[in-house]
Amino acid sequence: MDDVEDSDFRREDWYAEDLSGRTYRRCRFSGVDLTECSSRGAVFGDCTFVDVRLNASTHVGTAFTGCTFAGCTLFDATFDDCSLVGSTFTSCTLSPLTVTGGDWSFVSLVRADLSRSRWTGVRLREADLGGARLRHAALSGVDLSGARTEKADLTDADLRGTELSFLDPGAVTLSRTRIDPAQALTVVAALGLITQA
Repeated sequence: MDDVEDSDFRREDWYAEDLSGRTYRRCRFSGVDLTECSSRGAVFGDCTFVDVRLNASTHVGTAFTGCTFAGCTLFDATFDDCSLVGSTFTSCTLSPLTVTGGDWSFVSLVRADLSRSRWTGVRLREADLGGARLRHAALSGVDLSGARTEKADLTDADLRGTELSFLDPGAVTLSRTRIDPAQALTVVAALGLITQA
């Protein structure tokens, strides 16, 4: 399929569609069913997704850069080594979500419910997670440099293996949050405490 630009897709049934290798730029998807779709090496540039169902979809090496997702459902979706740089999620269902590798820098996930999501080796630099719910989420080897996390809920989250210099313990909810001993020292320092033997 040739590159598709400036097109509008409405209420189409793309259930289990293979989108591998396709390119869409500045397209709008409204009410499209992409449940169980798959993509490998696809490109979505500056596209808008409204009320799109992406449940149980699988994406490998696909780019969703500068995209807007509004009212979409991504229940049990998987992203492996994908780029979502600069994309925005508003009023979307994102739990549970599995993300391995890739670049999600500058993504806006404000007040998103990311409970039970799993993030491994993901770049989330300067992402906006303000007010996000990360209850029971697992973040391992995640780069959150410069990320905004004010009012994020990290209750029962597993942060082991993630660098925590971004974290302001007084601005997030930490309850039964799992960290390793080295991370504990970072949190102690952030609280202005001094450890002594």
